[in-house]
Amino acid sequence: MLGTVSERAPLSAGWPDLDVETAYAIQDEALRLRRARGETLVGLKLGLTSRAKQQRMGIDSPLLAWLTDAMVLPAGAPVPHDALIHPRAEPELVFVLGSPLAGPGVTAATALAAVDRVYGGIEVIDSRYADYRFTLPDAVADNGSSAYFSVGPVGLPPASLDLSLEAALLEVDGQIVDTATGAAVQGHPAEALALAANALGARGLALEPGWLVLTGGMTDAVPLRRGSRVAAHFSHLGSITLST
Repeated sequence: MLGTVSERAPLSAGWPDLDVETAYAIQDEALRLRRARGETLVGLKLGLTSRAKQQRMGIDSPLLAWLTDAMVLPAGAPVPHDALIHPRAEPELVFVLGSPLAGPGVTAATALAAVDRVYGGIEVIDSRYADYRFTLPDAVADNGSSAYFSVGPVGLPPASLDLSLEAALLEVDGQIVDTATGAAVQGHPAEALALAANALGARGLALEPGWLVLTGGMTDAVPLRRGSRVAAHFSHLGSITLST
């Protein structure tokens, strides 16, 4: 979600029959417009992969959303608050694909075999909808509340890590506010990757080599307030800090 924006009521408030299939068509059209203005597709993200988050939001399944190069927040760059409404941050495990991955029938094992490197990351989310209240189709149409993301400096082959036990500490202004392991993401982040490949396959699409895949927030997302410092510290994947 880039540019000058303001919050609004969910689409479903005026379009109660909005379904997930139509919402993905809206999302794809938004991507087409982004690419027409010069943005490059660099991968995708999963959202609401934590069961606790699904229950909190009243949603019963994860979602997919597109990532472009305009969403990349370089290390050390400040969060652009003027382009955001009510941003939040969450730590994620990030896959970089080394080979194509296409559903159906992708398992966690075959998904992980397609991964070249694993990184730690922070995603900045920002829903267009007031108070972060939405249905699943609303969230899909809003490209999964995507805004920006930052990838850490340490990339390791997946075989060198136990991803279900890879831990993240989320720090705000020097205080640890939340912790989680990769098991918070669909039980294992490779399960999230398999889900993404199979869901794209059902739409006639595939994951491409070189793409980044943000596998979903490991902890609750914390509000990003001006003047704060938010950091994610991973067991083996280094640290990332955002200045706000």
